[in-house]
Amino acid sequence: MNRKALQKLSYGVYLVTTAQNGKSYGCVANSAMQITSSPAQIAVSINHDNATHDQIAQSGKFALSILATDTDPALIGGFGYRSSRDADKFAGVPSAEHDGMPVPDAAMAWITCRVVKIMTAGTHTIFLGEVTDCELNRADGIPMTYLYYHTVIKGNSPKNAPTYVPPEEK
Repeated sequence: MNRKALQKLSYGVYLVTTAQNGKSYGCVANSAMQITSSPAQIAVSINHDNATHDQIAQSGKFALSILATDTDPALIGGFGYRSSRDADKFAGVPSAEHDGMPVPDAAMAWITCRVVKIMTAGTHTIFLGEVTDCELNRADGIPMTYLYYHTVIKGNSPKNAPTYVPPEEK
């Protein structure tokens, strides 16, 4: 099996955030999509090992931040290569609260959701959320894709990402 074929699927680069018991949580996700238009529903896939996973399950809500190609790579690294268990990922990150959840100001757009269904899928959980609010922070941005992240920014996928490829397979 040539797993490189899976890397040809189109992905975005998003931050998924939530808040629980006065603490903010967040992680990088590449699998997010709109499922329905009425009601508007969004699905995100989060690794079971991420602290953000457990907090979304407990709080029943999440925010999806859509990143632009000009997003500072340090923001992606700060949310993708550290655990919310060990670090305050929002320290020094300008953010606003929407529906009780933190949303980094750097997001070109954001969507808040109430979880309506939880599905287990191997190493990940798919959270289906009904959109409670959404807004553009800026209309001029170009959404970042994983292809852009890998080829232009030269970023790598963290171990918990669905697109992670072990070094021996590269």
